Amino acid sequence: MAANVRVRRPATPPPGLPHVAPSSHKYPPIRQDHLSADERREAASKGYGPGRRSHSPGGLNITSGEWKLLAVVLLIALGVRMFRISKPDSVVFDEVHFGKFAARYIKTRYFVDVHPPLAKLLITAAAFISGFNGDFDFKEIGKVFENAPYVAMRMVPATFGVATIPIAYLTLRALDCRATTALLASIFLTFENGLVTQSRHILLDSPLVFFTALAVFFFVGFSNEDKKEPFTNQWWTWLALTGLSLGAVVSCKWVGLFTIATVGVCTMLQLWLLLGDLRVSPRMWARHFFARAVCLILIPVLFYMTMFQLHFIILGSSGEGDAFMSSEFRQTLGLGMEDTYADVALGSDITIRHLNTQGGYLHSHSHNYPGGSGQQQVTLYPHRDDNNLWRVLNATVNNYEQYDYEHKPIVYIDHGSHIKLRHLVTDRGLHSHEVRPPVSDVDFQNEVSAYGMPGFIGDINDDWVVEIEKGDSSDKESSKRLRTLRTHFKLRHLNTGCYLFSHKVKLPEWGFDQQEVTCNKNAVKENSLWYVETATKHPQLSADAPKVNYKIPGFLSKFWELQQVMWTTNAGLTDRHMYDSRPLTWPRLRRGINFWVKDHRQIYLIGNPFVWWSSTASVITYMIVRGFLLLRAKRGYRDFDNTKVVKYDSLCGFLFVGYCMHYFPFFLMGRQLFLHHYFPALYFAILLNCAVFDLATSTLRPKIRLQIAAVLMIIAIITYSKFSSLAYGNPWTKQKCSNAQWVKTWDFACNEFFDDYSQYSGVTVPTLNRSTPMATIGGEPGGRAAIVVEDKLGQDGVVPPEDEQSTAVPIGVPEPGRDVFAKDEQKEIKSQMRISQDVPVNNVDEKEISAATFEPTGAAPEEKKEEVKLQAGGMSATGGSEGQARPEVIGILEKEIEVELGENVEDHRKSHGPLDHEEAIADQVAHELYPEARDVE
Repeated sequence: MAANVRVRRPATPPPGLPHVAPSSHKYPPIRQDHLSADERREAASKGYGPGRRSHSPGGLNITSGEWKLLAVVLLIALGVRMFRISKPDSVVFDEVHFGKFAARYIKTRYFVDVHPPLAKLLITAAAFISGFNGDFDFKEIGKVFENAPYVAMRMVPATFGVATIPIAYLTLRALDCRATTALLASIFLTFENGLVTQSRHILLDSPLVFFTALAVFFFVGFSNEDKKEPFTNQWWTWLALTGLSLGAVVSCKWVGLFTIATVGVCTMLQLWLLLGDLRVSPRMWARHFFARAVCLILIPVLFYMTMFQLHFIILGSSGEGDAFMSSEFRQTLGLGMEDTYADVALGSDITIRHLNTQGGYLHSHSHNYPGGSGQQQVTLYPHRDDNNLWRVLNATVNNYEQYDYEHKPIVYIDHGSHIKLRHLVTDRGLHSHEVRPPVSDVDFQNEVSAYGMPGFIGDINDDWVVEIEKGDSSDKESSKRLRTLRTHFKLRHLNTGCYLFSHKVKLPEWGFDQQEVTCNKNAVKENSLWYVETATKHPQLSADAPKVNYKIPGFLSKFWELQQVMWTTNAGLTDRHMYDSRPLTWPRLRRGINFWVKDHRQIYLIGNPFVWWSSTASVITYMIVRGFLLLRAKRGYRDFDNTKVVKYDSLCGFLFVGYCMHYFPFFLMGRQLFLHHYFPALYFAILLNCAVFDLATSTLRPKIRLQIAAVLMIIAIITYSKFSSLAYGNPWTKQKCSNAQWVKTWDFACNEFFDDYSQYSGVTVPTLNRSTPMATIGGEPGGRAAIVVEDKLGQDGVVPPEDEQSTAVPIGVPEPGRDVFAKDEQKEIKSQMRISQDVPVNNVDEKEISAATFEPTGAAPEEKKEEVKLQAGGMSATGGSEGQARPEVIGILEKEIEVELGENVEDHRKSHGPLDHEEAIADQVAHELYPEARDVE
C-alpha cells in the first residue's frame, strides 16, 4: 500500500505572491562572512572570538535617525551651557585661582598648583587667542572683569560640558542599551544643575568629567572590538585612544587616577578570562598583555609628562612659585647666580641656606625680638639680600685669639671645626642661649639671635661646631671639609649642645612673616642640615681658585621634584573651608557651595535633586539586587545562566565599579573636599541609573518605554528650571528661594533676593530706615575738635560692604578654595634699614567712653545708650562679648579720625587749651590708632 501513496505536491502560492522554493527555509544561502568549523577553530587559536568578521566599529550600531536625534540633544545642551555665559561679569569662586594661573602662563611667570596643567593650558590657549595680556589679576570674588576675555575662557569648560552629552549617549549605546535609555541619560546630564553651574566658569571639573567620559567610551569600544576580533587596525585604534584619554584625564586633575584604576580593574579581568581560555595560547596571551601595557600605561605616562614639559617651557621666568622649588630648579627660571668659590675657610664671607624646607637663607636684620632676650632677630629669608652675609671666624673658647686670616696661611673648615658666624651688616655674632624662642616655646628649643657690638669678639654662646653630614660623590673633598654647594653640614652649639634648626613655622608680623630659626636639642636631622650657597674670594685664594655652581637639572629631575611638591602640598590641604563637605554627604546632596553673591543675585552650586537622588537610589538598588542574586546562587538557583541576567549584570557591574572607584577613595583623604569632587562618580551614577531603567523597561513595548522616559525627562527639566536661577545668577524672589529649600541644610541666601521681580529693574540696594548710634570722642570747649563715630553695624550686626552694588550673605560670604601656593608677599628687610630701638608694647587700661545716640525722624523716642569700650587690643561695643575686638568699628573710627585730623596730625596732637578727663581719653585713642605719629612726636 505504501507504493500507492502519492507524494503530495507543495501548495500553490496565492496569486500575487512570488514563488518560494520549497527548500529555501531548510537551506538558507551561505553568508559570505560565515566561518566553517575549521576556520572558527583556527580563529580561536589566534585569540579571536566567535562571530562575524564584518561588524560595526566598536560594537556601535547607530542609525541615521539617532544621529539626527543626537544633533538635537547637542543643540539643547549648547543652549543650556552657553545661556548668558557672559553673566556675571565678575570673578566667580575658584576663577580667582585658575584665571590667575592663565595670566601667569601668558606672563611666563612660574607658579605651582596642586593640579596638573592640561585643563589650565586649554583655558590659557583660549585667553591667548582672544588677546589676553595677563594684566587682570582675578584677585577676589566679585571683582569686575576689565580687559580680560573671560567669556572665551569660560567657553572652554562649557564646550567640554556640552561634549560630554553625546559621549554619554554613545557609551550607553556601545553597552548595548536602547536608544531611549541613551537619550534619557543625555537629558539627565544636560539638565543636571551642578554640572551646568560648574561648566559655565573658569574651572577644571568640566574638562575632567569630559575626559573621564571619553576614556570610558573608548574602553567600551575597545572591549567590543576585543570580543569580536582582536589585533585589527580598529582594535589598536580604540586601545590607543583609550590610553590617550587616560593620559588627558589624569593631566587635568589627579582624580583622573581613579579613572585609570577603573580601566585597570576591567583590563585585569579581561586578561584573567583570557588566561582561562584554553583556545588562547600563552604566546597570544602575552601579546594581549603587552599591547594593553603599552597603550594603557606607557601612553598615559608619556602624555602626562608631555603636559609638564609644555608647562616648564612656557613658565620660563621667575614667579610666585619659586619659593616652593629647590635652588637647582630656580636656576632654570632666570635666577641663575654667578660661579662662586668652592673653598670655605676662616675669613670667608658666605651665605648659608637651609636644606629641607627650602625656606631660604640664614638671615638677620636690625629688628629685635619683642620678648625673650630682646636681642636681634635671626630668621630664614627666601630672597637674596645683603643681610644674608656671614663671615666665618674661629671660635674664642679658652680665650683663643682671632686668627689673622688676611696674612696667615689659609685654614679650611673641616669636620669638628669650632667657628663663629659674624653678621656683616650689623656686626653681631650668631648666638644662642637658654632662652625660649618666641613661637616654639618649648623646653628643648632655644632662641637664636644676633648678639654683640663692634669690637666685641663674642662669648662662648657664639661658638658653633661644624659637623659634616655628607658630601657630593663627584667631589671627594666635600665629605672631608666644607665646600660650597657640595657639603651638607650641621651646626652644634658648643655650650648647650643644641643644633641650629628651622622648620615651616612662621614668625608673626613683627618678624615680617619670615621663617623661624631656633636651636633644637631634639632636632630632626632633615631640618638641621645646611649648606653654603656662595663664598666670596678669600684673601689667601689664588685668582684661578676652583669655582662651582648649581647643577642645572634636566626635565626628569624637575618633573619629579614638582610631583613631590604637589603631592606633599595636596595632602596638607587639611584646613576647613566654609563650604567644604565630606564624601558621606555627597550622594544625599546635603549641601552645596556658594560661588558668588552680588546685586541681589546668587550663584550656588547645587545638583538637580531628581537626577541626583534617583542616581543614588539606583546605586543602592544595584547593590541590593546583586547581593540578593548572590544569596540565591548560594541556595542553588541558576539565575546567572539567564543571558539577560548576565548581560545586565555585566553592564551595571561595570558602571558600579566606575562609581566606586571614583567615590570611595575620597573616604581615605583627610584633605579639604568639596561637592564638585563627586562629579566624576555622579557621571557613572547617572549612567547606572539609566541602565537600571533599561532593565526595568526591557519587557515593555517601545512606545510605553518611551512614554515613561518622557515623563522622567520632563520631571528632570522641571526640577532643573526650579533651581536654574542659582546656576545662572538670574533674578529670583525670596518666596521662590524659600520654596526651593527642600532640605534645611541648603543654605541659599534667600534674604538677598528681592520680594518681587519688578524691583530688579530699578533699586539695587534698599535704604535702611533705622536709628544710627553715634559715638563722640572729645569736643569739649577749649579742647580739640569732636570726633564723631557712626556705628554702622545695623540690627543684624553685619557691616554693609563699601560697594553698594554688592551684598553680603548672612551665613558666610563666597570664598574660593584654598590655594596654599598663594603666599603673601614677603616684606623685604634691606641692609640699609638700621632701627636700633625696639617697638614698645603698651598695656593701656580699659577706658569707657560715653556714646550719644541720634535718632532720625519717625524713630522710637527713646533708645538705650550704647557703650563703646576701647582696649589695648581692640575695640568692643555693647552687643558683643565684653573684651572682644570689633575690627569693623575700629576701621570706622580710624576713617573718621583721618577725616577729622587731615594731614596735619601733629598740629592736632598738640594741646590747644587745658585737657579734662574726656579729652585725655580721646588723646589716648589717637595715640593707639596712630603709633607712628606718637613715635615721631
